[in-house]
Amino acid sequence: MLDIKKIRRDPDFFKQKLGTRGIKPEEIDEVLALDAKRRDLLQKAENLKAKRNAASKKIGEAKRNGQSADDAIAEMRKVGEEINKLDEETEENDKVFEDKMLRLPNVPRDGVPVGPDDSYNREEYKVGKIPEYDFEPLNHWDVGENLGILDFDRARKVSGARFVYYLGLGAQLERAVYNFMLDEHMKEGYTEVLPPYIVNAASMYGTGQFPKFKKGVYQVNGEDMTLIPTAEVPLTNYYRGDIIPEKKLPVYVTALTPCFRSEAGAAGRDTRGLIRMHQFNKVEMVKYVKPETSWDELEKLTKDGEEILQKLGLSYHVITLSTGDASFTSAETHDIEVWFPAQHKYREISSCSNCLDFQARRMHTTYRDENGKLQYVHTLNGSGLAVGRCVAAILENYQNADGSVTIPDVLVPYMHGIKKITKENAVPMNKQTKD
Repeated sequence: MLDIKKIRRDPDFFKQKLGTRGIKPEEIDEVLALDAKRRDLLQKAENLKAKRNAASKKIGEAKRNGQSADDAIAEMRKVGEEINKLDEETEENDKVFEDKMLRLPNVPRDGVPVGPDDSYNREEYKVGKIPEYDFEPLNHWDVGENLGILDFDRARKVSGARFVYYLGLGAQLERAVYNFMLDEHMKEGYTEVLPPYIVNAASMYGTGQFPKFKKGVYQVNGEDMTLIPTAEVPLTNYYRGDIIPEKKLPVYVTALTPCFRSEAGAAGRDTRGLIRMHQFNKVEMVKYVKPETSWDELEKLTKDGEEILQKLGLSYHVITLSTGDASFTSAETHDIEVWFPAQHKYREISSCSNCLDFQARRMHTTYRDENGKLQYVHTLNGSGLAVGRCVAAILENYQNADGSVTIPDVLVPYMHGIKKITKENAVPMNKQTKD
């Protein structure tokens, strides 16, 4: 959430900056009008309360002097009714004000590319050599299905579109990938967390998924509970409403969780494969830091994600997202996109964002500085990485002409020494599944 005091002081700045994120000037004017009305209502209520206090004193004096207090009592009742009306009006005004404030995105950092969509994203650098093949590489879903380690058909029968069964060495590869990621992040000082997978609405509001993105999640019918779309939600909300001791900062946490997304509006996009699923595993990185360090922490967060790909030997590039493509809560986002040879392009595998104090204001997460003053922490989050997409990249980049897949060296210990997935060793139950 943005600071209304700052919007009051410089509305034109917010109109210009948020205009690059699709917010119309009149939306800022509406917020300011509601804010002004709120302050006017509160002032009127304070004046009436002072008047009621004065009437109460008159009643006391009249009673002490044996005089009639009927007029003063009538006046106090009338004032009380007016105060109640003002309180009701203030409450209704506050609801509208808060809703509109919650729908304003974060202010983009100066230098972030300005544009309405991903065509305005800026490439920062490439890492790794694009692999070459003496055969036509297959899409990862074809590689997985040919080996019998991915089964989309049975998942469709059991659950519907955008689900998958991992089988045999496919399941083991997924497990190897996320265990490797967690181990690497812990080496960098992250504390591993196993968080809840279902959260309440306050948590979804805290990290900015609600109210704008309610259609993109799965909610528990009849309950104030939501299946997490990302571990960012339970990890970032861990300190919601808390004052974090200054000596604890920075705090780094990481978690593997399943993520659940309805993919509303994704009809026709990535209908095959592991790229856009309703349920997928992701390793998340979250940081709570002091404001003066948050931009350096964003660069480090991005590097933490990059190192996973470097050790896996996968080619990628890093881009900075445009104002129209960055996430709602982000002031700046670096996307890491890994190379997919069959698609001849890079695909997103991680988004690393600095949210500044935007989420902390919504969650009331603070720390006490050296002067004893409460300050909002800055929060950052990044995928470290999307596990299914990483498996997909491995299947495509490490495929061989005979249909087998070579295991990246760093994953061999996690695969119990298996160096290659072949039709012969891929799935012990293959005979049964083919019947």
